[in-house]
Amino acid sequence: MVIEPVMARSFDMSVEKSTMRRVKFARPGAGRYFCSLGNDSGADLKTIAIDFETANEQRGSACSVGLAWIEEGRVTRVEERLIRPRDMRFSGMNIAIHGIRPEHVEDAPEFPEVMDEFHEDISGATMIAHNAAFDFSVWRASLDLYRQSYPELTYLCSLKMAQRIWPHFLSHRLNLIAEHLGLRFVHHNAAEDAVVCAAAAIEMAKAVKANAVHAIPALIGMRPGRLTAQAYEPCTCRKG
Repeated sequence: MVIEPVMARSFDMSVEKSTMRRVKFARPGAGRYFCSLGNDSGADLKTIAIDFETANEQRGSACSVGLAWIEEGRVTRVEERLIRPRDMRFSGMNIAIHGIRPEHVEDAPEFPEVMDEFHEDISGATMIAHNAAFDFSVWRASLDLYRQSYPELTYLCSLKMAQRIWPHFLSHRLNLIAEHLGLRFVHHNAAEDAVVCAAAAIEMAKAVKANAVHAIPALIGMRPGRLTAQAYEPCTCRKG
């Protein structure tokens, strides 16, 4: 793992300059590092790590989303968007966690507009989140709030994967996994959390000799979760 500094508010996850993406509505301090993961085997077709931050204790209060695309065993694209919650109530506890304040999002679009930008990328994709139960509850609650249907996708929980693949770790929190992998990042910045989630998934694929991240579940007794327009199925692991 190689960590290199980059300009704040931008992420370059590829050796090709054409893949650089400017972060929109990002606050100061976001996106200070990126990871170069090398060329691993396997084609991770439409595999995207995602992370949400919320304004308060309500799951439908998403105020930031980060996404990291995995292609051919490396992170190739990273995006972060701030989101204006319908209810602009920010709790002090949540602000202390992620640093996002009402003034940071007052000019940002609301959830449907933000996620619509990535509709084609997400549709049919394998998504990954660390503690996916939280992130997908935020996603579903936000869609429910706006009375929108769920996208069609499969998703994995990198927390459950890490618990299976690295059982000797004392903790499987994202910051401690990052430390194990030698990654420095800004925890609870949605984009950087998504990058570390993606990096961890790539390393876990190596650990179980999977040819791609989406091949991990079959090797560890995991049933991927699913979102469909009509239903939600949680990501689970077989006991034992």
